[in-house]
Amino acid sequence: MLTLFHTLVAIHIVFGAVGLVSFWIPVLGKKGNRNHRLWGKIFARTILAAGSVALLLSICTLIDPLGTHPHLKDPVFVRGTFGVMMFYLAILTINLAWYGLQTIKNKANHAANRRGLNLALQPILVVAAFACAIEGVLIGQYLMVGMSIIGFATAGTNLFFMLNPSPGPKVYLMEHVKAIVGAGISVYTA
Repeated sequence: MLTLFHTLVAIHIVFGAVGLVSFWIPVLGKKGNRNHRLWGKIFARTILAAGSVALLLSICTLIDPLGTHPHLKDPVFVRGTFGVMMFYLAILTINLAWYGLQTIKNKANHAANRRGLNLALQPILVVAAFACAIEGVLIGQYLMVGMSIIGFATAGTNLFFMLNPSPGPKVYLMEHVKAIVGAGISVYTA
């Protein structure tokens, strides 16, 4: 398990590093041009990959807390923080990056925001945030409870936009910025 875990960590770091660098090109560059779109897609896709690998890392930790973190001695703490909270944070990051891509892709067809993975990620995030909060209370790590609030707020504001039958003409742009900056914050926090 430890070899698999370390391999996943290396893959996670590679995708995360590309995301860390590529985030700034669309943020600092001219909005909407070819460079912005290209590097924005690179950022979002590498963050989706890093988040997906983080899900696998968290599952490995949930299965074998001390096998994945042999230098730590408290399996309850490891399972809670590196298992449950990492699982939640991975879903949060995936949610933000995916939603950020979809708001731009669907700017001319708002109803498309209410389909497929974009819609499914919202209740999944709420459940993951709830699990993080409960686990935080159970193991006495109240920072986990505080972190869960971000997930509830993200899903709530995403759904508010998605379920609005006719948002204003530029609301999609604000949602895009919110989500992509949120994904960037997630990457830099990690």
